[in-house]
Amino acid sequence: MKKIVVLGTGGTIAGTAAHAADNIGYSAAQVGVADLLADVPGMAGVLKGHALVAEQVAQVDSKDMSFAIWTALALRVQQHLAQHDVSGVVITHGTDTLEETAFFLHAVLPAALQLHKPVVLTCAMRPASALSPDGPQNLLDAVALARTPGACGVVAMCAGVVHGALAVQKVHVYRTDAFGSGDAGPLGFMEEGILRLVKAWPLTLSHQAAMSLEKIAAATTWPRVEIVMNYAGGSAAVVDALLQPLPGVAPLRGLVVAGTGNGTLHFDLAAALQRAELAGLRVLRASRCGEGRVLPVAGSVFADSDGLSPVKARVALMLALM
Repeated sequence: MKKIVVLGTGGTIAGTAAHAADNIGYSAAQVGVADLLADVPGMAGVLKGHALVAEQVAQVDSKDMSFAIWTALALRVQQHLAQHDVSGVVITHGTDTLEETAFFLHAVLPAALQLHKPVVLTCAMRPASALSPDGPQNLLDAVALARTPGACGVVAMCAGVVHGALAVQKVHVYRTDAFGSGDAGPLGFMEEGILRLVKAWPLTLSHQAAMSLEKIAAATTWPRVEIVMNYAGGSAAVVDALLQPLPGVAPLRGLVVAGTGNGTLHFDLAAALQRAELAGLRVLRASRCGEGRVLPVAGSVFADSDGLSPVKARVALMLALM
């Protein structure tokens, strides 16, 4: 019998509040993934003969996501995908850092596994205790996607929309359709358990990590990379402060700057970033804009983020520095 594996990490989808009408004053990561799945009506029909296997990898609010959880999650996903009887993996995740986890998994999971099986991250904007929770439908859709023939790569499923790991980002603080793919657009839509694909599956793995997942797991520390932003009246102060050594804090190895527009920078901030590079740091130029990608400029002092958002560029730079 084929299997769909559901790995739980916590998040709002597993959250509870004191009152059913409270959609924001809840505690995340309170309900185990097995209990979440047990409360989803119609799951047996969506599985179409597949067995459902639940495993709790972590139980956290995703704002508190850590490198240790990322590593443990990636190892479990890799192990399950390698099993011949596993059709796909679903991950329940908080919305706050879902896009970063999705990109990390896209970057580190072996291409041979991603090209043949899907890894579907799903979530909720309302807790499990809500009067009208969105988690059960998202779970149902994610499982339907995971057992869809031909599905592959790391994707996110939210509010019936499928987003690729490279493009997905949280774009709203409250509504249930909180994710978008910018001008890249979604990959498809889940409609009554049937996928309507509007774009080809994301088979481009240009951000694949140079080192194996096992070597990443063996690393005792991750390179410290911070994000700074350009804005009106920007100055060198933040960068200069970050360059100062702090007791008990790993030395800074890289900076991602969320520039204005096409990655443009205030002249004081640009000068500080140049000093950082001279001190041995890697600097990547991204944009704070929600859509589009930084276009390379001839003669630019800093490398661009290759189309990645600031938070995803940070993950890519950490992996590169490892």
